[in-house]
Amino acid sequence: MKLPRRQFLHLAAGAAALPVVSHVAWAQAYPTRPVRLIEGFGAGGAADIVARLIGQWLSERLGQSFVIENRSGAGSNIGAEAVVRAPPDGYTLLLVTASNAINATLYDKLSFNFIRDIAPVAGIVHVPLVMEVHPSVPARTVAEFIAHAKANPGKINLASAGIGSTTHAAGEMFKMMAGLDLLHVPYRGPQVFPALLAGDVPQVYFGPLPSSIEYVRTGKLRALAVTTATRSPMLPDIPALSETLPGYEASTWFGVGAPKNTSTEIVDKLNKEVNAALDDPKMKARLANLGGTVLAGSPADFGRLIAEETEKWAKVIRAANIKPQG
Repeated sequence: MKLPRRQFLHLAAGAAALPVVSHVAWAQAYPTRPVRLIEGFGAGGAADIVARLIGQWLSERLGQSFVIENRSGAGSNIGAEAVVRAPPDGYTLLLVTASNAINATLYDKLSFNFIRDIAPVAGIVHVPLVMEVHPSVPARTVAEFIAHAKANPGKINLASAGIGSTTHAAGEMFKMMAGLDLLHVPYRGPQVFPALLAGDVPQVYFGPLPSSIEYVRTGKLRALAVTTATRSPMLPDIPALSETLPGYEASTWFGVGAPKNTSTEIVDKLNKEVNAALDDPKMKARLANLGGTVLAGSPADFGRLIAEETEKWAKVIRAANIKPQG
């Protein structure tokens, strides 16, 4: 039977629209089963805390469990690769951190390109680092520390939580901008604090604010500066490092990413819900307790942050000739 031309065109147009309609409807129904949110570090750290806070919010808002999966190892690359290799269906997400931006240059043989292979979804929060020393170090300001270090080249250690960590990169950028000769001594994660507290060797550490603040408040460590562009409300009397070294800025930050080719509808839906969380007073208070400032914005905003941070740390890593351990 031959259809009239008008009827044929109408049916053809309807058939062509079906994939779009079903795709949008499928995205609107998302999620219909539990979602994995992979974070590339161990349980209990700042990354894990942020992941669980946002995971709980998304679970309650979207009616499906957002299960936090700790995939530690290789400076968070194991977790990132698991998400890169996952289907782009919105059911495997990544807690993106500053380490991912650093690793893009630090590791020259990665099997993926982070900026190309991970779709930015939403920024969550950025948290200052604290430039801190043992009270025995004869410096109460950044300027005094720089003068002391220049008078004692190679005799002060730059402690870090590991080669290529955010704490290491921040310290190396400080060395470069201040023109200092500091000896880098990497520790295994939390082991850095016992070494600092012992005070046997003069050391400086650019430590995450959440894990540093009690040592600072009790006087066991002396904070010389915070590393964000402005002062932290949690340490209002401590200057920003940029007040002495204009242009210095370093922080650890967190957001959500998805495998490339994840649908725009799913990315936008997740972005909307993350931004709703960041607008919630209770969530703001929980993040503020970490010393953090929210990073609300569009997927494109978060993508720009990732690109800018990748470029910034690439310059530091190349100039300092930082190579991954092992």
